[in-house]
Amino acid sequence: MIAIACLIAGGAVCVALLLNLYRLARGPGPVDRALALDTLVVNTIALIVLLGILYGTAMYFEVALLFAMVGFVTTVAFCKYLLRGNVIE
Repeated sequence: MIAIACLIAGGAVCVALLLNLYRLARGPGPVDRALALDTLVVNTIALIVLLGILYGTAMYFEVALLFAMVGFVTTVAFCKYLLRGNVIE
């Protein structure tokens, strides 16, 4: 039962990933693309967590946590670059 639910949720997350890729490619401005990139990271984390539930290993949850931290830092750096033109002051 859990396997079927994980497959259905994985399909929904994959559709969301495709829609995010579309917004990343066709976004009207750089701010929209930054938001699409952040949402892409969140959806990728969801897919990693679903794989962890499906396979029953805790390693995927640690990978998701590390990916979330790196995704947060890159989003902040990219938004700071869009705001000021440089990352390191």
